[in-house]
Amino acid sequence: MDLAQQVIELDDLTLRRFDGETDLPELLRVIEESLEHLRPWMAWVAEHSPATTSGLLIRHGECWASGEEFTYVIVLDGAIVGLCWLLRREDDPGNGREIGYWLHPAATGRGVATRAARALVAQAFRLRGVDHVEVVHDLANRASGAVPARLGFTEHLRRPAERLAPAETGEDQVWRLTRHQADHLAAQAR
Repeated sequence: MDLAQQVIELDDLTLRRFDGETDLPELLRVIEESLEHLRPWMAWVAEHSPATTSGLLIRHGECWASGEEFTYVIVLDGAIVGLCWLLRREDDPGNGREIGYWLHPAATGRGVATRAARALVAQAFRLRGVDHVEVVHDLANRASGAVPARLGFTEHLRRPAERLAPAETGEDQVWRLTRHQADHLAAQAR
């Protein structure tokens, strides 16, 4: 089984495997400071308490060994500013992975999510058999949609989704980048 890198260094930005014991106190502080920013789009925020969110984060972190989910803290200039993940969706019959991300509001608008997502795409295509990567977000969440658009993803489909967070429309936008597209983009960049 292939596992993703545990630490990804990107100049002043580092993605590192979430370590509940070490990272939890700082990450909970970042979440507390970000609640109003996250509430419109993240359903888990409605149930947030230090205990419930800690349990959720620990469960996500434990999925690393199975290769089903790789959860990273996003560290900018030495401080945790968000979380990102690369996961295999149970409802994806192919060899795809999905990436997701969220940031503290003070870290937005600086290319952090785009750089983190680009690194996760590279990780996904290092895993054996992965042929595409997706980003899924509510249609109204334009900030989340700007990231895959900047990275060369194409709008793959729109699908109905249960409205779980206050600002959601009930329609998901699914973006997709195939291995072939990623190789083509990389060749153009050279």
